[in-house]
Amino acid sequence: MPKAYIVGRVSVHDPEAYKAYAAKASEAIKKYGGTFLARGGRFEIVEGEGRTRNVVIEFESFDAAKAYFFSPEYTEARRLRWPVSVGDFVIVEGV
Repeated sequence: MPKAYIVGRVSVHDPEAYKAYAAKASEAIKKYGGTFLARGGRFEIVEGEGRTRNVVIEFESFDAAKAYFFSPEYTEARRLRWPVSVGDFVIVEGV
């Protein structure tokens, strides 16, 4: 079964408040078996629109990634993120 990845691109409007989201999300990622592959590091927009923060999280399967994203734990974290940022998230299956 191929692995799956959650790719998030986020524009953060309140970095201090965003820290509470990041802490809750990290707890949920660990609980659901996710591993950060990229998390807010150096980036360069080479085509199209970009956002200030980019994240890639690896999961063992597409179903595991969905279980995390729609879990009660991550839903609670998302509620902290919504007022302080705008983001795009996709779940993509690996090859």
